[in-house]
Amino acid sequence: MHSLEPTYRPRAAWTIACLLAVMMMVNFLDKVVIGLVAVPMMKDLDLTPTEFGLIGGSLHWLFAISAVAGGFIANRKPARWLLLGMGLFWALIQIPMLFVSSLWAIIACRVLLGIGEGPASPVATHALYKWFPDDRRSLPVALLHSGSALGLLVAGVMIPWVSLHYGWRTNFAILGVVGLIWCVFWLKLGREGELDRIRPNFNSGLGSNPLPYRQLLTNGTVISNYICHFAANWSLALTLTWVPAYLETGLGIDSLDTGRLFGLFVLVTTPLSLFMAWWSQRLMRRGVSSRIARGVFVSLCLIVSGLLSMALILPDLSIAVRMACMTLSGGLALVMYSVGPAMLAEVTPNCQRGSMLAIGNGFASLAGLSAPVVTGLLVQAADGIDPSGYAKGFVVCGLILIGAGLIGLIFMNPQKSHVQSGGNCPAAA
Repeated sequence: MHSLEPTYRPRAAWTIACLLAVMMMVNFLDKVVIGLVAVPMMKDLDLTPTEFGLIGGSLHWLFAISAVAGGFIANRKPARWLLLGMGLFWALIQIPMLFVSSLWAIIACRVLLGIGEGPASPVATHALYKWFPDDRRSLPVALLHSGSALGLLVAGVMIPWVSLHYGWRTNFAILGVVGLIWCVFWLKLGREGELDRIRPNFNSGLGSNPLPYRQLLTNGTVISNYICHFAANWSLALTLTWVPAYLETGLGIDSLDTGRLFGLFVLVTTPLSLFMAWWSQRLMRRGVSSRIARGVFVSLCLIVSGLLSMALILPDLSIAVRMACMTLSGGLALVMYSVGPAMLAEVTPNCQRGSMLAIGNGFASLAGLSAPVVTGLLVQAADGIDPSGYAKGFVVCGLILIGAGLIGLIFMNPQKSHVQSGGNCPAAA
């Protein structure tokens, strides 16, 4: 281990991790804004819940295709410039939202935003892995996604207030400016990691020799990892699109208090997901197999998350209990975003890591497309104001999380898959 230390530069690595966390904050501000302006937008544009569900899901219509394309590009091009280009695109695509009014014009803006955001998470994770070795990856990736959670927190406080005082469209102008500011800092401080280039075997026993994608994509760990990512993304998409409306319309909470409760939701889920990622990483560094420290760990988190989500169907629960169930469920599902990519990196050659992460992200984005629409149909069937419509959406989410967790318990074994792929056992590396 000591011979590897000169290539790992903690200070520079954590600087990049912080910059990428801010990038993900901007990314999620762009995503969650639609959910937090749901009520005024639906009233202003006379949208039905199903139409709004289409808007919420439209971000993911071409998300998967762009995610995969971006991942393959990231295998060959510097992530630094790909991330800068994406950041600029996100900022500029906010401008049309200041004046468009038709349903399909708004959907077009969200589809284009989805094209730009599709590669964000896999490319950022790929870039981060160029700075951190395998047994130090869970926590920085958790920080990366805590930036997403910070975006939810900022959004929960800022967006309802801006909508109330300046109109819901003003939020999109603010997001464009924030995105441009990040681009300036990234251009000045962003750098490309060197671990893969200097030591191709540093992060993976598979090294830099590519494997057939047929072999990678039929691997049990990869398939179950993608399914678990899908389930976690279903939970996240449901949260971003419908939880604010559930609090305001389903539970009768006013818009400002809805923003505060949404902020409280994030304040709890963020440290919870960070703690769980730290716990998984600590288990790895103490010699626990990745099968247990990562595979079983994240699978159990998804199962418990699903049970808590399904609990929302129970009648006569207080608002406090409902918030606790949603918060704990959301925080446990988020663990997949920090621990899941590390498992993929264990069984994927460095030169194919970007594309494999992106394929998983693309598959998971199908949940982002489906969850808002499915929940919208359930809400509309309950006349849009009955909390039971939202609760049924949470039950569907819970079933998906539990099913994915059970699949993960059976098939997610990074060490076994690593050996089958032709690598050395990580425990012996």
